[in-house]
Amino acid sequence: MTSDATTHTRTASLLRHPAIAGAVAGVAGGLVFGAAMAALGTLATVASIVRTGSTVVGFVLHLAIAAALGAGFGLLVAQQRARAGDAVFWGLIYGGFWWFLGPLTVLPLLIGQPVAWDLPGAQALLPSLVGHLFYGAATALVFVGLRRDAGTTTAPPFPAAVRGLVAGVAVASVLYLGLDVMTGTTAGWIIGVGALAGLGYPLLLGVHREGAGPALVRGTAYGFLCWIVAGLTLPPLLRDGRLDWSREAALAAADRLPPYLLLGAGVAVVFGGLGGLGRWLFVDDVRMLRVESPGSRGLRATGYGALAGLAGGLLFTLVMALVDALPTVAGIVGMASPTVGLIVHLVIAQLIGVTYAVLFRRRSFDLASGIGWGVSYGFAWWVLGALTLLPVLTGGTPLWSAAGMAASFPSLVGHLAYGAALGVVYYRLEDRTNPWWFTRNQIESERVAVQRETTLGSAPALWGFIVLVALIIPLVISG
Repeated sequence: MTSDATTHTRTASLLRHPAIAGAVAGVAGGLVFGAAMAALGTLATVASIVRTGSTVVGFVLHLAIAAALGAGFGLLVAQQRARAGDAVFWGLIYGGFWWFLGPLTVLPLLIGQPVAWDLPGAQALLPSLVGHLFYGAATALVFVGLRRDAGTTTAPPFPAAVRGLVAGVAVASVLYLGLDVMTGTTAGWIIGVGALAGLGYPLLLGVHREGAGPALVRGTAYGFLCWIVAGLTLPPLLRDGRLDWSREAALAAADRLPPYLLLGAGVAVVFGGLGGLGRWLFVDDVRMLRVESPGSRGLRATGYGALAGLAGGLLFTLVMALVDALPTVAGIVGMASPTVGLIVHLVIAQLIGVTYAVLFRRRSFDLASGIGWGVSYGFAWWVLGALTLLPVLTGGTPLWSAAGMAASFPSLVGHLAYGAALGVVYYRLEDRTNPWWFTRNQIESERVAVQRETTLGSAPALWGFIVLVALIIPLVISG
C-alpha cells in the first residue's frame, strides 16, 4: 500500500512538471486532432515525412510530434495563471502558430515540395488549421487539468451557469428580433444556440471579474469558437455523419460567422453585467475609483477617447478614400457627398473612441497592450459597424454573406488600423496623467497588480487570436 501511494505521489509530482504535463496534454490533443485527420484522410501526408504512405505510421508520427509540441506549450505557459479560461486561448494561438510553421512551411520542405505561401495554398490547408485549433484547445485544457491542485473545483458554480443561460437567451433573442427587423427573415436556430453558448461560456472560460471591454474581446473570440464547433463542425456530422472542414464547407457557413461573433460578444458582456449588479457595469476595478473625482475622471476619459478616436479616424480615412467609401458613409444622413461622409466618419470615430475610453480605461500598460486592446476593439466594430449597422442605416441589409464580407474586406483593414492608432494614442494620453509604474501609494501598487493580472491571464493570447481570426476570414471568403 505504501509503495502504491509513493508511486502515485511520484507520478503526480512528475505530471506537475510543465514539460511532462505538456507532453501528456499534447498526446491528448494529438488524439483529438488525429481522429479528425483519420476522418479527413490526411494521415498519409504526415507519414510521407518518413517516406511511407501508411496511415498507422502517420498516426504514430503525428502523436510523437503532438507530444513534442505539447512539451513546448507546457514550458511556454508554465508561468501563466492555471485557469482553463486563460489557457484555452494560449492553446488556440499556439495551435494557429504551429499551423503556419508546420503544414504551411516545414512539412512541404520535409516531403520535397515547394513552400506555397499564397492564398490558394493556405485555403487548401484550412482543414489542417481547424484541426490545429482543436489540438491547441484540447492540449491547453488537459494541461490545466494535470497541473491543477487536488481538490480544486473545475465546474463553475450553479449561479454562474444560470447567468450564462440567461445571457445567452437574452442576446440570442435580440439577434433573432434584429434579423426579423433588418432582413425580414428569422433564424430560430439562434435561440437554441444562444442558450448552449450561454451555458458553455462559464463552463469553458470560467468566471472572470473583468471590465466590459475585455469581456467584449473575450466574447468575440468565444463567438468564433462557437462558429467553429456549432457552425462548421457539427452540421455535417449530424447531417451526413462525416467531418468537413474544407474551404467550401466554411464558405457555406460564412453567413453565420458574424452573428456568432455578435452572440459571443453579447453573452460575455451581459454575463459580466449580471454578475456585477452591485457595481457599475463599465467600471473595471472599484479600487481605482479613488484616484480622481468622478467628474474629472469621466471628463478626462471622454476627452482622451475623442482625441484618440479622431487620430484613428484620420488613419482610417486613407483606406476609405482609396476604396471611395465616404459617399456610402454619407448615406447615413441621407446624402452622398464625400465631404459629408468624411465629417460623419470622423464624428463616428470620435464616438467609438469615447466608448473605448469607457470600456478600456487603465487596461493598457505599454504600447503592446494598447495596440492589442485597440486592434481587438477595431475588429469588433468591423463586425458590428461595417457588416451590420452601416448597411442597415443606409437602407440595406447586414453584409453577413461571404460576398458581403469580401466586399467589406478593405473596411476590415481600416478598422484594424483605426483600432491600433486608437489604442496607442489613448495609452499615451492616459499614461501622461496616471503613469502605472509610480508605486508611491497603495492605489498605484494595486494598479501594478492589475497589470500583473493582465499579463498572467489570457489578454496577450486574446489579442493574438483576434488577429488570427482576422487572417482566417480571407481564407474563407476569398475566391
